Amino acid sequence: MNITIENEHQKNNGVVNTELNSYLLDAKNVPNHVAIIMDGNGRWAEKRNLPRIEGHKEGLNAAKEVVQTALEIGIQYLTLYVFSIDNWKRPYFEIRALMTMFQDFLLKNEDELVERGIKLLTIGRTADLPRSLQNQLMATCKKTEKNFKLILTLALSYGARLDILNAVREIAKKAQSREINLNDIDEKFFKAHLSTHFSPDPDFLIRTSGEMRLSNFLLWESSYTEFYFTNTFWPDFRREEFLEALATFAKRQRRFGQITAKKR
Repeated sequence: MNITIENEHQKNNGVVNTELNSYLLDAKNVPNHVAIIMDGNGRWAEKRNLPRIEGHKEGLNAAKEVVQTALEIGIQYLTLYVFSIDNWKRPYFEIRALMTMFQDFLLKNEDELVERGIKLLTIGRTADLPRSLQNQLMATCKKTEKNFKLILTLALSYGARLDILNAVREIAKKAQSREINLNDIDEKFFKAHLSTHFSPDPDFLIRTSGEMRLSNFLLWESSYTEFYFTNTFWPDFRREEFLEALATFAKRQRRFGQITAKKR
């Protein structure tokens, strides 16, 4: 596992232009699955003396730009940590405003998702969300279900520990009813019972805002994931820095416990 920590003093705007061209020419350098912890919306707003909801609004624009970039360079799977199960502890008015904003954003961009070939999926306890948002999510997922250019997964009211516990419970029930025996249970079998079963494990995980932890996100799936941490708040994380982050991935040697790097 490799970890890159980026700070303001290490940024080099020339990196994208000089290194990215050769990076993009070689498809093997593009990670198949990128996961992102989109952190720092509230702090971005507070730093500008704006209401926190303005940070969430700008964060949605950043997410759209990152999705477009992922599609352009050939990333197959993109998973965004939109709302954790712990985020319900935030002020009610902020949560309500965020849910309404997100629903409107989905509706506004639904046709574009269809046209661009993006398939929308969700993980997490979506039943916790407001009914109107649940309906919008189901409608958008239905409209995009035949798309395949980019699988965009939104983690909503998601917690990896709960996801693992749910998988354990489901497997235990099958064992108790003798549908399976203990020898059937291996990593592949367990993975099939996680909510993320439809996607490969992430190759590359990015976290913005300077925090350096997973925050209950894709814990099982990130065993061999490469990490990138940046001090940039999510609303400021746009195409250029996304490409800079991906350029660092291209330099990684992924060994998966072996002596020599595994070919991509």
